[in-house]
Amino acid sequence: MNTYLLGLISKWGTILLTSVTGIVGSGQLFSEETTKVENTNQTKNASAVITEVAYDTEKRYNSKLPSNITKVMQEGKKGLAFTDNQNNEVETIVEPVKEIIEVGTGGQGEYTGKMTGYGADCAGCSGTVSCKTKSGRTWNLLKDGTSYNDDEYGQTRILAAALTKFPCGTIIKVDSSTLGTFNAIVLDTGGAMRKAWNNGTVLMDLAFTSETSEGIHNSTNSNVKYSVQRWGW
Repeated sequence: MNTYLLGLISKWGTILLTSVTGIVGSGQLFSEETTKVENTNQTKNASAVITEVAYDTEKRYNSKLPSNITKVMQEGKKGLAFTDNQNNEVETIVEPVKEIIEVGTGGQGEYTGKMTGYGADCAGCSGTVSCKTKSGRTWNLLKDGTSYNDDEYGQTRILAAALTKFPCGTIIKVDSSTLGTFNAIVLDTGGAMRKAWNNGTVLMDLAFTSETSEGIHNSTNSNVKYSVQRWGW
């Protein structure tokens, strides 16, 4: 930017700042705005144009995401450019922000199947689940609880599933007419789940603290929708 333009911005910064703030602060970016500036010496007039600067879009492919899921990791934002028409100079005054999109390339994860509930104190149960946590820690339902705090999805309920299809750490959005909609994580398995999958049926078991826990019987449902949000850790 030349000395003359710097002088104009310095002298008329309030006008230009008000103009830019009005555009950015409102959350709206207009395609073009013209501000005419006249210096006090009345030697020159200038016409300044503020225009939008388009942002780039970057796609990142993730095999942990099902193929039917696309996530916006960073929202794109347009920038602003200042043009001095007298000297035909363009200066970017607000840098654009790149949009980053994560595209799933893993297997599609939409299923309808059955759900049951089990207590950590069930016959033959020790409370310790079959899977290790992401950090390699052993998880016990009696000591650590039936919910797991995932780094990405927050508090999730613990599920038992067929690990050959739903590996440890898989995040599933559960939609049940008796329990509502919630996120769950696969951290356990069982013979009934494995047998069901081998027979072409999806069966998942929701963990409870005890076989007598309130709501455990409401978990039994033969028409539950399972939507995988992430395959494994």
